[in-house]
Amino acid sequence: MDKVDVVIIGAGASGLMCAATSAYRGKKVLVIDHSNKAGKKILMSGGGRCNFTNMDASPKHFLSDNPHFCISALRRFSSQDFVDLVDRHGLEYTEKAPGQLFCQHTAKDLLSILLTEVEWSGAEIKLNTQVNSIEFLSEGKLLKTNQGDLLCDSLVIATGGLSIPTKGATGFGYEVAKQIGHSLLPTRASLVPITVQPDRKETLNALSGIACDVSAASNGVSFNEPMLFTHRGVSGPSILQITNFWQPGEALQINLIPELSLESLMRVRQESPKKSYEGVLSTLLAKRLIDIIKLDFPWLTERSAQISNQQLEALYSSLSDFDISPNGTEGYRTAEVTLGGINTKEVSSKTFESQKQKGLFFIGEVLDVTGWLGGYNFQWAWASGYCAGQYV
Repeated sequence: MDKVDVVIIGAGASGLMCAATSAYRGKKVLVIDHSNKAGKKILMSGGGRCNFTNMDASPKHFLSDNPHFCISALRRFSSQDFVDLVDRHGLEYTEKAPGQLFCQHTAKDLLSILLTEVEWSGAEIKLNTQVNSIEFLSEGKLLKTNQGDLLCDSLVIATGGLSIPTKGATGFGYEVAKQIGHSLLPTRASLVPITVQPDRKETLNALSGIACDVSAASNGVSFNEPMLFTHRGVSGPSILQITNFWQPGEALQINLIPELSLESLMRVRQESPKKSYEGVLSTLLAKRLIDIIKLDFPWLTERSAQISNQQLEALYSSLSDFDISPNGTEGYRTAEVTLGGINTKEVSSKTFESQKQKGLFFIGEVLDVTGWLGGYNFQWAWASGYCAGQYV
């Protein structure tokens, strides 16, 4: 039977970070994963270019039932700390939106850096390794796997959440937590496209592929970012962001014209009486979308001077709360993250060690810490992996 200091289950972002950090401290570290390749979600994220951090990462960008939990780790390993790491390897990256850093070429470049760090540190990775059971013994943690038994002093669960099962996601980490008595916060797919009701879907299908800048709002939170119409419903940054706060059955407001007020629409009649409101909207919205709007407001083609206050009020009401008839989400199949997870009130915010089992650590997405869209969740993976790596 192999005996090591540290076994890390999960060769994703947090697991690889923890492996290198702990092995550089002189620990004998083994990373195991049931998949045939390390870092699968890294490779597919950000359209294959991986939004690997956000320079504005701070506790306000994370959701948790225990909002103070993430503060310590984010301070001890900041976005700049990770940028310093990839800079040492010469990674070429670009800032696509304020603070959001993406690989210039491909996420393979970033994964190569992480695997190099693991190799340099002396840690090892063993893939295609399925854990069948874990026993917590006085002499250590005994893992029975399809490739033999393993014994370790410290066991790190870095298995992620339930999002994108085709890339190997399972509920394994939650099962380990429940095995030793941890409580779980309810989990659901998040940062995920929204589906629409079947009767509305038929109309909106004609808009598939169209993007527009909107304000998406729910439960007192709003995001002014692009929205994309899809053949299933709506997606894009504003929609993905709002799913951290919206759940099916709750109110969801989509404002197609966040930069226009009712007053500004009314002023058009005085300033450009011969101009049509179709012309006004054409500078903001795609023609196919305007054609859909014209089904309810055929007078859009008329001169603005002929339009009444009542007509404009009805138009503004429709556009500022556009009916997408949300039905639900696409679920874990396309979700970027799992919201909820292991109760962080039962885990040390300094060491990430379980308060119920000495020598057991939880890091990354498996915990009840979920970031906004824009590189925040990867920064949480790096920070939690690094901090736990100091103590395993």
